[in-house]
Amino acid sequence: MTCHFRHLREVFSKAGVKVTEENKREIDRMIHGIIGVEYKNCALAWKEVKKRIAAGEEEFIAALRAERHQQTS
Repeated sequence: MTCHFRHLREVFSKAGVKVTEENKREIDRMIHGIIGVEYKNCALAWKEVKKRIAAGEEEFIAALRAERHQQTS
């Protein structure tokens, strides 16, 4: 799903998530975990991410923040 990251720049920015070449896969796995989609199923993951953002962008951003915080603690 990292190919879709360009569409999520604003969401990442709001969540305080800095995407680098070194952490792209980690963030991708994190997103798959948040939305409950098996890692590497990019089409389904992107579809679910778009649904989650449409249903409540702030909730998705909060989930990103929480997951990122948990991984760095």
